[in-house]
Amino acid sequence: MRGRMMVRSVGVEEELLLVDSRTGEPRALSTAVLAAAARDPEGNDEVFESELQRQQLEFATRPQTDMGDLGDEIRRWRAEAARHAEGLNASVAALATSPLPVSPTIGTGERHQWLKEHFGLTAQEQLTCGCHVHVSVESDEEGVAVLDRIRPWLPVLLAMSTNSPFWQGEESGYASYRNRVWGRWPSAGPVEIFGSADRYHEQVADMVASGVLRDEGMIYFDARLSHSYPTVEIRVADVCLDPSTTVLLATLVRALVETAARQWRDGEPPTRHGVALLRLAAWRAARSGLEDQLVHPVTMRPAPAEAVVRALFDHVRDALEDSGDVVPAQEALAGLLKTGNGSRIQRELLRRTGSLREVVAECVRLTRG
Repeated sequence: MRGRMMVRSVGVEEELLLVDSRTGEPRALSTAVLAAAARDPEGNDEVFESELQRQQLEFATRPQTDMGDLGDEIRRWRAEAARHAEGLNASVAALATSPLPVSPTIGTGERHQWLKEHFGLTAQEQLTCGCHVHVSVESDEEGVAVLDRIRPWLPVLLAMSTNSPFWQGEESGYASYRNRVWGRWPSAGPVEIFGSADRYHEQVADMVASGVLRDEGMIYFDARLSHSYPTVEIRVADVCLDPSTTVLLATLVRALVETAARQWRDGEPPTRHGVALLRLAAWRAARSGLEDQLVHPVTMRPAPAEAVVRALFDHVRDALEDSGDVVPAQEALAGLLKTGNGSRIQRELLRRTGSLREVVAECVRLTRG
């Protein structure tokens, strides 16, 4: 059924890096920033949450149907996070990894300490910041049908968002080193076709029953059914340096979900690429971002990054037209391809300034957009 009037709601979760305002080095201040938010008369403390490492702060938007409203809210919460941090001589930066060396500090909560005990260096070194996009679905059955059909397109979203070229003060050689570090978790990455909601839930239950994972919250698939909301949650992206890139990402994700749901209703089966190929496509996206070739989601053969991104746009064009997003998405995509994403901007800043501290300082400014 094409052209239906219902527009799916979208929510975004962003993880931000807390850094020293003077040195740019990450600081373990999430508890203090959350306390400052709790004292704020604006009453926005419920927006912010701690993460695994105390050098991180997360916020979540409300579900939105208008992408302009979503962008306004992202900018608002980034600014509010910065305001709370300023009182502690700190800043927030939308960086998916710290360019400067850091010894991460795991939170003291029971869950975080369990992760530290069970996963060792995988947990200790996991100071990475991602962007999660939630899109509403009508049922688990529709949600799993969507997950089955968006699998080959997820590496393209990663390539567009890449924003972590540096690790512990060094050039990583990757546009998204966050993706490589995140992939150390045993439940992370691409997954097979499930075929039904029952099969999905059976797989999740078996994974938890294995004893390796603490609970369902540790299902770290690149895309999953949310265990808290009636949404599919696409988790593959780096946190984006420019909030306009986050909005573009959310716009394309919603259109991708709607396109997949329509395919399911029309009886079109998912593309049956194996997990091994999807892992290669993810590696290529993490390595190159938008600067080289990607693995084309249809052919699983190399193709120029711009051609692959435009293939994604063409794939979801009908859904973008129906939601009224095609023109702003076209403009935002043209801007991204011209200016570059966070990984390109960070590398250009380093070439220009010769200083990772200056890279962080400029990214603090760019974070607000």
